[in-house]
Amino acid sequence: MLGFPPRNLSFVPAAAGSGIAAPFPSPILADILHLASPTFHLSPFTFHLSPFTSPHLPPITNHQSPITSIAGRVVYENSTFLVCDKPAHLLIHPTKPDGPVTLWYQLTQLLAFEIANGGQVSVITRLDRETSGLVLVAKTHRAARELHTLIGRQQLTKRYLAIVWGWPDNNEFEAHQPLLRQGTVAPSKIWLKQTVHPSGYPSSTRFRVINRFENPHGRFGLLECEPLTGRTHQIRVHLAFSGHPIVGDKIYGPDENCYLEFIETGWTPALADRLLIDHHALHASSLAFTLGTENFVFNSSLPEDLRTFCLPETKAEE
Repeated sequence: MLGFPPRNLSFVPAAAGSGIAAPFPSPILADILHLASPTFHLSPFTFHLSPFTSPHLPPITNHQSPITSIAGRVVYENSTFLVCDKPAHLLIHPTKPDGPVTLWYQLTQLLAFEIANGGQVSVITRLDRETSGLVLVAKTHRAARELHTLIGRQQLTKRYLAIVWGWPDNNEFEAHQPLLRQGTVAPSKIWLKQTVHPSGYPSSTRFRVINRFENPHGRFGLLECEPLTGRTHQIRVHLAFSGHPIVGDKIYGPDENCYLEFIETGWTPALADRLLIDHHALHASSLAFTLGTENFVFNSSLPEDLRTFCLPETKAEE
C-alpha cells in the first residue's frame, strides 16, 4: 500500500445532521463578497495499487505548461471526487486539438497518479467558458455514476450569483419558460443560442434579489439563481426574458452581434462600452449534496472583478 500527502484544501462543511432537502442558510451580502472558509489538511489516504498501466493522458500540442493555476484552486478533495473553483475564460473541455489548455486537461495532469491506477476525470457540473465558480469532478467510475444519479433525481443543489441590468420589481420570482435552440424554430446567427418557445423543453429557475445598487453605468441587481432544471444557458435566457439580462453577456445582453464581433476582433473598447465586463457576470457559488451518509456543502465568493463592480458608487469630496 502506498500513502501520499494530499493537496492543500479548504472545505465548508454542512451543518451537523442537515440533509440536502433542508434550505440553505440565507446568504449574507458580506459573506458573498468576502467569504472566508476554514482550511484544513485532509488525513493521508491510501490506494491499493493495481497492476500498472500507462496513464491515458492527452498529448501536449500547444506547448503550454501542463499544469497551471488550477492546482491552487482545488477547494476540496477526497478519494472519490474533488471540487475546484474555475476562473472565468477557462474552457472545461477542449474544442480543437491545438486549442488552449482546458480545465479537463489540467485535471488529467493533476490527477495523473489516480488515472494511472484506474481512476478517471469526469466533470459532473459543467460551466460555460465565461462562467466562473465551483465545478464538481468525479475521480472514479462509481463516483461519476452516483453523482450523475443525484443530478437525475434533483438531489444535487446548485446556486449561482448573477449581476443583472436593472432592479427587478420583486425580491423573489421564478421563471418557467420552456427553452430550445433558436435555430430549430427561427434563423439564428449563433448556432448554440437558446430561446423561449412553447415547444421547448420544460425549464425552471428560482431567483432571489440579494442587493440592488447603482454605479456610474446605471442600476444593477445582485441575484441568487437556483436552476431547477439543467438546460443550456438556462439562467442567462430566463434573466434576459425577464428584462434583466446578465451584465457582460455577449449573446443575451444588449445585442447578439457583440458575440460575433468578439469572435472576429477580440475584446475592444467598443465592446467594453456596451458590455462593461469582459465576461458574463455569472458565478457558480454553491454546491450541496449528500453522498452515502455524508452531507457536503461548498461555497465560493464572487471573484474580485465582480466584487469590485458591486461596490457602491462613491462621490468625490467637494
